[in-house]
Amino acid sequence: MIRAGFLILLFVVYQLWGTGIHTAGAQDDLAREFKAQQEAVANATTATTADTAATTTVTSSGPNATIAPPAPAAALPAPALGQPIGQITIPQIGADFYMVEGTDLRWLKEGPGHFSGTPLPGQAGNAAIAGHRTTYKAPFNRIDELQPGDKITITTLQGTFTYEVLPQPGTEPGAAASGHRIVSPSAVEILDDKGDNRLTLMACNPKYSASQRIVVEARLVGNPAPSSPKATVIEPVDQNDLAGIGLAGGDPSARAAAIGYSLLALAIWFLAWYLAHRRLRSWWRIAPYVVLLPLFSVALYASFENITRLLPGAY
Repeated sequence: MIRAGFLILLFVVYQLWGTGIHTAGAQDDLAREFKAQQEAVANATTATTADTAATTTVTSSGPNATIAPPAPAAALPAPALGQPIGQITIPQIGADFYMVEGTDLRWLKEGPGHFSGTPLPGQAGNAAIAGHRTTYKAPFNRIDELQPGDKITITTLQGTFTYEVLPQPGTEPGAAASGHRIVSPSAVEILDDKGDNRLTLMACNPKYSASQRIVVEARLVGNPAPSSPKATVIEPVDQNDLAGIGLAGGDPSARAAAIGYSLLALAIWFLAWYLAHRRLRSWWRIAPYVVLLPLFSVALYASFENITRLLPGAY
């Protein structure tokens, strides 16, 4: 019972801090992929500009000669689920993450996720982003600390955009305006177009629970970028109920791996116990545990990773 309780506590530790290992690696991959996208867009823009200059025609002669305007740049293709769409930086709370397209748990494990049914950040309308508060490096852990006027910087393939946090009604009469508000999981209206250009950040509330949602809204400073097509949805993502956003775990394909790695971890620990108590004497009993601990740790981490995939929630 004591050993079982210890393993459960280790799983809690993994949930709060160990999940960040996966996110850290995913963020590195997203950074490389996004920078490659930026270079590709820059090269395409340079080539288009050169072609336009080479084919520019004069429509008249003399001092009133006019030059045909350059052709507009090609629209960006629709992002695919799981593809990096940009970088979000919130200096006031120390958040700096690359964002992905999609809000399913598989994508929120990698970083803040964009609701594919809303405009991309920097574009006209209400761009909505979801993120974890306590697991997977907790990108939105401190969004409750944001105050009206705080800056949020978004960098996409279309450039860099600045948002200012909007004030929300005070919880009590006469109270100072807050930078966030709390809504129920059924408040899907937070994703609606409000007739302006804004950014909506959403996460579970309170911390370590999913009974509510915390929402921060920010207004775009300056002009929006041209709109692009919505994401090419390659799997069903229910965005009509915020109760499932970021909580849609339960991946049955992880069952075999979870069982396999769990049995492997137990086998390694049993082997260490057997060698220590049946084959060795005195201080040599410690040696099997020391030697096999790295293998046990790797197997246990893989077990926890796949057990998490089986669970229906992450916050």
